[in-house]
Amino acid sequence: MASLPDNPDALYGDVIMDHYRRPRHRASLSYADVEAEEFNPFCGDRATLQLRLSHAAGHSPSIQDVSAHAEGCSIIQASASLLADNLRGRTVEQAADLSQLFRDLMQGKPLPPVALSELGDLGALEVVRQYPVRVKCALLPWVALEEGLRKLGRRGAAGG
Repeated sequence: MASLPDNPDALYGDVIMDHYRRPRHRASLSYADVEAEEFNPFCGDRATLQLRLSHAAGHSPSIQDVSAHAEGCSIIQASASLLADNLRGRTVEQAADLSQLFRDLMQGKPLPPVALSELGDLGALEVVRQYPVRVKCALLPWVALEEGLRKLGRRGAAGG
């Protein structure tokens, strides 16, 4: 197994280090339609996600505001920040599709060029695959998103 370099900038690059040093959308929302938290007891990483949705009649709910707070290594913090940057304005279905696309990237599945362009800056996290133990760090905020969307789906199916 490869060892991590002494300088994290050498491994992670500008996008990841920028989102680690200056994470976006960390402030808690005063009201959230969706809340989920995931915790990895083996390393102590924690990701908390809140979504506020807009409900326009006749349209699928879209994500109006996001809070993504992560505790732990630079990878989980950058991943949470990038997730939040990429969710605003998307419909719930588009968020679920983006989550699957990101999961596929992290699992090394071949992605068509159009999918890679859909990921945008999230593609910077592809480097994490070189260190399989770190993939869970990158995915934890996305697991919180998936859990939140499952809860939302169950609530919607139950009529409210």
